[in-house]
Amino acid sequence: MQDKWNGEMEEQVGKAVLDYQFYPGEDQYTDGNIEEEMLALAKEYGDAPMDRVIAERKSWPILYHFSHIRENIIDWLPMTGRERVLEIGAGPGAVTGALLRKAAQVTCIDLSRRRSLINAYRHQNCENLRILVGNFQDIEEHLNEDFDLITLIGVFEYAQYSIQSERPFVEYLERIRRRLAPEGRVVIAIENRLGLKYWAGATEDHTGIYFEGLEGYPTTDYVRTFSKPELEAVIREAGFENLTFYYPYPDYKLPEKIYSDEYLPRRGELNRNTQNFDRERMRIFSEELVYDSLVECGQFPQFSNSFLVIAS
Repeated sequence: MQDKWNGEMEEQVGKAVLDYQFYPGEDQYTDGNIEEEMLALAKEYGDAPMDRVIAERKSWPILYHFSHIRENIIDWLPMTGRERVLEIGAGPGAVTGALLRKAAQVTCIDLSRRRSLINAYRHQNCENLRILVGNFQDIEEHLNEDFDLITLIGVFEYAQYSIQSERPFVEYLERIRRRLAPEGRVVIAIENRLGLKYWAGATEDHTGIYFEGLEGYPTTDYVRTFSKPELEAVIREAGFENLTFYYPYPDYKLPEKIYSDEYLPRRGELNRNTQNFDRERMRIFSEELVYDSLVECGQFPQFSNSFLVIAS
C-alpha cells in the first residue's frame, strides 16, 4: 500500500501539515478502495477543477468528494477573513477549500489518515491548513485555542459514534460549545429525517433502507438524523440560544440553492427532485407537485430534504 504510515507524529504535504498525535494507527472510517483512486487524483490535480474527471469516471464517491458544488453549502457564509475555523469531519476536503479561502486559519479533524492525505494533497499550497487525524472525542480536550467558526457538514448524524454517552448528540454539541470564541458560530448541515424525498421513495441516505428514518430508525443504531423540531431541541439543550435555519436544495450535499425563513421557495421553483446518484429509488408521487402544495400551505421548512443551521 502506498503512503503507509511509519509512526511519525507529523507529516507535511506541500504547505499543509498533518498531525498524528491522536491517530490510533489505522483508519476508523473508509469509503473502501475508491479512496486509492481519489488519492491519486488529488496528487495529480490538486485543487484544479475536476468536472471532466467526474464526467468520465461516473462514480458517486468521486462526484461527492470532488464536485465544486459541494462548496456552495459554506461559500456564501459572511466572514471577515480573520476567522479561526475548526472543520470537524473534514474527510477528503470537499468544503475545506472554501474555508481556506475565507478564513485566516483552518484546523481539520478527521478519523482517517487516507482521507486526510487526500485533503492535504488537494490543498497543499495553503499554509493556513492543519489537519489533526483522530477521533474528535480524543482530540477535543487537548485543543489549546478557541474558534470563531466550527463546522459539522454531514457529521453530526454520527455523534454517537464519536461520543460514548447516554446523550451523545447533546454532549457532542456541549463539547463544541466549549471551543467557541465568545462571538463564535457553529454550522451544522444534516439531512431532515422527514425530508420529502424519503416519503416519495428515496432510501435513507446513510442506511440505504426505505423509510428507515421516517419510522424512527427501528433497525439502525449507528446514525441518526432529526426533524426540524427535534434538531432545534437538541441544539438548544446543548446551550445554544441563537439558531437560524436554512434549507439547502435539493439537499446539503450538492446544493444549488439555499433558502431561508426570510426567502422561502415559490410555486414551481422546486423541480430538481430526482437527482439520485448513489442508489436506486422509487417514485411514489411527483415531488414537484407535492412541494408546490407544501409551499402554498407554509410547510416547506418541515419537509426540506436537508437543514443548514447556524447556532451561537
